[in-house]
Amino acid sequence: MGAPLAKHPHILFGACCALALGLGVGRPASAQSDQPAFADQHGHVEAPFAAMSDAALAMRDSIVAIARAQIGHRYRYGGESPKHGFDCSGLVRYVMSILDVQLPRTARQQGALGLAIARDTSELLPGDLLTFSKGKRGVSHIAIYVGNGRYVHASKKAGKVIETSIDRTHSPLYRMWNGGRRIVPADDGAAGLAPATSAIPPTLDDTLDTSRR
Repeated sequence: MGAPLAKHPHILFGACCALALGLGVGRPASAQSDQPAFADQHGHVEAPFAAMSDAALAMRDSIVAIARAQIGHRYRYGGESPKHGFDCSGLVRYVMSILDVQLPRTARQQGALGLAIARDTSELLPGDLLTFSKGKRGVSHIAIYVGNGRYVHASKKAGKVIETSIDRTHSPLYRMWNGGRRIVPADDGAAGLAPATSAIPPTLDDTLDTSRR
C-alpha cells in the first residue's frame, strides 16, 4: 500500500487521520462522542458500537476519508484515477485499492459483492456501497456511503465527484436507489471482504451511469 499512497500525499493524510487519530469521520450519529456511554455489570463504561471492532471502524473511517479526498475531481467515463478522472465504479475501485482491497471494475460487479443492506439509512454504516438501477437493467450506478444520510459519488450530471444527501427526494437517484452492499464486515474490518453473492462477467458498459443526477 506504500507505493500508491506515496503518489497521493493528500490521501495519505486523510487515511492517517482516520487510522492514527481515530477521528469519527462519517460515523453514524449514535457513534459520536456526544452520545451516552453505557456501563456493564462490573461498572466498566463502554461507548456505543463497542461490539464493532476498532479495526472495522478504522477501515470505515479510512474509506470515508479517502472518498472525500476525491471530491472535485472530474467525471470521466472509464476513469479510475484522480489524474484522469472517475466514473462511478472507477471511484469506488480506486478508493478501495488504496486500502489494498481489490474490487472488480464495473458497477454491476461491485453491486453483487458483500451483504445486501435494506433501503434504509438507519441500517447503513459508513463505507457501505449504495447501488442504483433503472427497472430490471441491473445496477447502473454505485456510490460510497459516508454516514449521516450522505454519500460520495462520481456524478455525470455534475461533471465531477461530489458529496450529496440521499434524502433529496426530487433527485432521480433517490427513486433509483436499491439499498446498500456491505463489503467491510461490521464486526472486523481486518477480515477482508464479505462473501460475494455472485460473479458477473465484466463489461465496460456496466460502469456507465445512465441516470440524470
